[in-house]
Amino acid sequence: MKYFDELKRSMEWLGQKPDTLFIGQAVAVPGTAMRNTLVDIADEKLLEFPVCEDMQMGFVNGLALSGDFVPISVFPRWNFLLLATNQIVNHLDKIADFSDYRPKAIIRTAIGSERPIHPQHQHIGDYSEVFTKMTNNIEVIRLDEPDQIFPAYEKAYLRDDGKSTILVEWGDYYNEK
Repeated sequence: MKYFDELKRSMEWLGQKPDTLFIGQAVAVPGTAMRNTLVDIADEKLLEFPVCEDMQMGFVNGLALSGDFVPISVFPRWNFLLLATNQIVNHLDKIADFSDYRPKAIIRTAIGSERPIHPQHQHIGDYSEVFTKMTNNIEVIRLDEPDQIFPAYEKAYLRDDGKSTILVEWGDYYNEK
């Protein structure tokens, strides 16, 4: 079982669910390694967004609040996801603390690849620990091994505990494990 193959299998499984939508940059067009895991997802499940991370996450929050969708918000790297921190920490996470809403979203991100070319530090951040500390109603799961991938995405989709999930991939492992 290979890291990339498990990601692709997980995305295809999620893509078969009637209530899922994949939202983000390079979900419907080439541009990131994550796109390669979505090539066999039906086009109507892929909502391409411009580079506007805060708006993307706000849109995802709205879909999750409707209860009709389990949106999968795709941020190719943690460093990009940082621009959506307001929507994740102040809205998606906190709404359960002041209302009866329990929105469920799946947030997919990655620690940027350093090999074969190091893209510099603005692309390789790992903010898993700090997001775990900043949130109470979002679980952060770092996917260190291929055998963790499918069970983690399955848990994120099937969970009924009122939590959303951030799943953290490793860009280097797409080709290494």
